Amino acid sequence: MAETILVYASAEHLNTMLPMSVTIGKHHPSISVVLLSTAAAASSAAAAAAPAVNYRLLPTPAFPENCDPFELFFEIPRLNNPILRDAIEEISKESNIKAIVIDVFCNPAFEVCTSFGIPTYFCNTTGAFALCKLLHWPTIHDTIPGAAADSLKDFDYSIEIPGCPLLQLLDLPKVFLFPQSNSYKHLVDTSMNMRKSAGIIVNTYHALEFRAMEALANGLCVPGAPTPPVYSLGPFINTEKDSSSGGGAEAECFRWLDLQPIKSVVFLCFGRRGVFSAEQLKEMAVGLENSGCRFLWAVRSPPGEADVEALLPEGFAERTKDRGLLLKGYAPQMEVLSHESVGGFVTHCGQGSLLEAVWFGLPMIGWPLYAEQRVNRVFMVEEMRVALPLEEAEDGFVTAAELEKRVRELMDSKTGTEVRRRVTEMKHSAAAAVAKGGSTVVAMEKFMEAVIGS
Repeated sequence: MAETILVYASAEHLNTMLPMSVTIGKHHPSISVVLLSTAAAASSAAAAAAPAVNYRLLPTPAFPENCDPFELFFEIPRLNNPILRDAIEEISKESNIKAIVIDVFCNPAFEVCTSFGIPTYFCNTTGAFALCKLLHWPTIHDTIPGAAADSLKDFDYSIEIPGCPLLQLLDLPKVFLFPQSNSYKHLVDTSMNMRKSAGIIVNTYHALEFRAMEALANGLCVPGAPTPPVYSLGPFINTEKDSSSGGGAEAECFRWLDLQPIKSVVFLCFGRRGVFSAEQLKEMAVGLENSGCRFLWAVRSPPGEADVEALLPEGFAERTKDRGLLLKGYAPQMEVLSHESVGGFVTHCGQGSLLEAVWFGLPMIGWPLYAEQRVNRVFMVEEMRVALPLEEAEDGFVTAAELEKRVRELMDSKTGTEVRRRVTEMKHSAAAAVAKGGSTVVAMEKFMEAVIGS
């Protein structure tokens, strides 16, 4: 029977775990990689077409109405456990399953996977710093003030985590501020199961998060107990050109970029959930106009609004037409970041966007919106030193003056030059990591040795 690795990805993280699965399949073609997920049609179609991976679409179970969106990430795999068990049994009849790699959100499937006696690994799609935080969190929970309270929103103190810069409580994802919630309990349970797993794959490379990787290797995040092996197999990015791009507004975007000077354009893009209020959009437009810098802005209308241009200051598009372009809706981010005219990136600080920017050597301005992004910004600014921060109001609002200042600082100042120098170093280290003998390749060999020898 063929030796097989099962990868179980939540729909939320399929876009990250797919390139990981492809990399395993390409580097070790003798191993069959089967990817399971409940992803929607567009994402699952991309997975089904991926080389070196066999994709199996699992049905999405019925789930309770009004379920918290974050809790739902865990609830869907939990409700799907009977279907997962059947799938593993079916695949086992024709394959020798050597390992199962589960997404963090698929933690409710951990006991199902281990019940087959198959070594089960976690994949942490965020970076090593975030993994330090998650692994160490049960220890923090036992010591922090207010852990028995319903909410920590009114608390304000620092969190010390091995391998990480000092974090402020309110920089953590909101789920960490509600210790009695089901979502919080899911995260603590995930951390405890990670400690019992065969190992953890993390979406980074060693040089980018050296201090965090060393803390993990030395067992500092799980005091008094062993830490499972951690494999830095990143960056999990697909550097191949998106075959779906090239028409309409996207074609115009690249024609416009082709006309701009090298490294002169600031690209603003905020992920698939990056939607701002009408007031914030106006403020962003003023800041970009006053900066005097060239810009490409991927922008969406707020819910209920038809045309984003109608929300911007009157005459904005006309006044900035010689140095700016609006790209409404979807943006082919990877292709834009790889274009030689792009010299800076205003990002929501998602792990994928961070790694893509580093891969192409682009300095960043961090504008986090949700989930781990605020913590990621701390890492990007203070530890990696590849980004500048934005000062925000308590509600997250950013003024035009602040955006103008930071864009100018990134594109034309000594501080911006230093960030550019640093991110160029990280670009070279990323290329070295995936080259023969590099840290990612070596980590992949160690992971496969553990899998094949099991």
